[in-house]
Amino acid sequence: MLPRVADSLSFLYLDIVRVQQDDTGVCAEVTSERRGTETVYLPTAALSCVLLGPGTSITARALATFARHGTTVLITGSGGVRCYAAAVPDSLTTTWLEHQTRAWADDTRRLAVATAMYEKRFGPGTVPVGTNFNQLRGFEGQRVKAQYQLLARQYKIGRFRRAYDPASWDTQDPVNLALSSANTCLYGIVHAAILALGCSPALGFVHSGNQQAFVYDIADLYKADLTIPLAFSLHNSTDPEGAARRSFRDGLRLFKLLPRIVTDIQTLLAPGHSADIPDPEEQLVDLWDPITGTVPGGTNHTLDP
Repeated sequence: MLPRVADSLSFLYLDIVRVQQDDTGVCAEVTSERRGTETVYLPTAALSCVLLGPGTSITARALATFARHGTTVLITGSGGVRCYAAAVPDSLTTTWLEHQTRAWADDTRRLAVATAMYEKRFGPGTVPVGTNFNQLRGFEGQRVKAQYQLLARQYKIGRFRRAYDPASWDTQDPVNLALSSANTCLYGIVHAAILALGCSPALGFVHSGNQQAFVYDIADLYKADLTIPLAFSLHNSTDPEGAARRSFRDGLRLFKLLPRIVTDIQTLLAPGHSADIPDPEEQLVDLWDPITGTVPGGTNHTLDP
């Protein structure tokens, strides 16, 4: 059985295979010296997201079938830890994009989402009533700095300062190198989940002004549990970047990160809301009305004289 995520979102990761369409359906061909060529048929109607890793090729007919079934196809790095491109079907529901846009465009709701993000990271009730964005950023900075100091004492590495400077990458200490590398992997997975839900990576609630703003928002929810402790554990590594990528890939399987991201996004954007993904073969485009909300499409709405 494929992992089933909230709101019927299921995903499948493939690498080193050829994905093609034959008379029966979409299949993945795996070739090895030991076992020859094996064919595995994919349950396209049950998939909402397919992640294609390194060494994967796909035919136009297979892509067209995924599109007809409303399946998002993502081009990723090994283990799905980077997201390079996406083919999003036009039948993908806009439910979560609409929730995101409404919350983002309303200053009060935007602050509420940002506050909920903070409390997901540091615990319920950690934000005093009436806290504004400025104060929220200050609280976050204090908490993250305290975690850095705690881990630095734990690993006996002395004073630590977070630094990210692409211009002098090789001169940075192992912890900073490992943290930057692991964070990049985390951003890729979060990006994949956001696209698979149909949300916009650019509409962030804490971050803004960047096409990855919402990616950074959601990724921050998991750094304290995943990437920061991992980076400090690699303070003596001779290859902190490579070790961080490999260790992160192994750790996220145990953490079940992708299902957790989907659930957290839905909870943040629409607390208490639960919606089934509509069948793309049946749903028509709805029309919008400022009073009644959505109005069924595919209908002649001419008023009788």
